[in-house]
Amino acid sequence: MYFTEKSRALEDMTLEELWELFPIVLIPHQPQWRQWAEEEIGSLTVILTGYEPIINHVGSTAVPAIWAKPIIDILVQMPSDVDWGKLRTMMEAHGYICMSTSDSRMSFNKGYTPQGFAERVFHIHFRRLDDNDEIYFRDYLISHPNLAKEYESLKLSLLPEYRHNRDGYTEAKSEFVKKVMALCKRTK
Repeated sequence: MYFTEKSRALEDMTLEELWELFPIVLIPHQPQWRQWAEEEIGSLTVILTGYEPIINHVGSTAVPAIWAKPIIDILVQMPSDVDWGKLRTMMEAHGYICMSTSDSRMSFNKGYTPQGFAERVFHIHFRRLDDNDEIYFRDYLISHPNLAKEYESLKLSLLPEYRHNRDGYTEAKSEFVKKVMALCKRTK
């Protein structure tokens, strides 16, 4: 891949440059998000043949009728004996960028280019089978539309301050997420 002087490889950019290139953008819910998630889940299923993963569309794009970042979040739950190193190599060989890794989690991005976002952008979250709070959060918002709208309002209110600060944006939403997760645990 060739880059112009104005276009550098993503791995050569500072965090501040990346946040500037990839600002937080919120848009009304788009019906194609579900289809895009299903197509990406199909691709992941093929890539992960033999692993028997459980794959779900999560995040705000999976919650109808609320504004969201146009980034499809997908949760991939893997058996506890998975070889994370081999899994990382497989995902990177298919064009995914590893953003973080630990002994029980990995996150990958797809759709980030030196020129900005591609048409379709994905965050793929690998977790162990019992690490699935994102599913409970999604389902709770879907079954409680007023709470989903409250979440939407919070995100929209945070946008002016955190448009170029993903960590701050995520942290500013954390109390709301904790509140919803406490409600989820009471109804489990």
